[in-house]
Amino acid sequence: MGFGSYDESEQQDVDADFDDDDAVQSSETDHDGTIEFENGASSDELLDRLKDIKDGDE
Repeated sequence: MGFGSYDESEQQDVDADFDDDDAVQSSETDHDGTIEFENGASSDELLDRLKDIKDGDE
């Protein structure tokens, strides 16, 4: 079979009928904690790096 040819026998039937019982309930994945992140760079350093990236320099 050549590139781009269509062969119906290669197609699979997919059961797209989902039950609510099988779905993830959003309340099951709630997170009530906090997160903190420090990257160690100043705002000026980050802005300079962003400018370098936008200019295509790495």
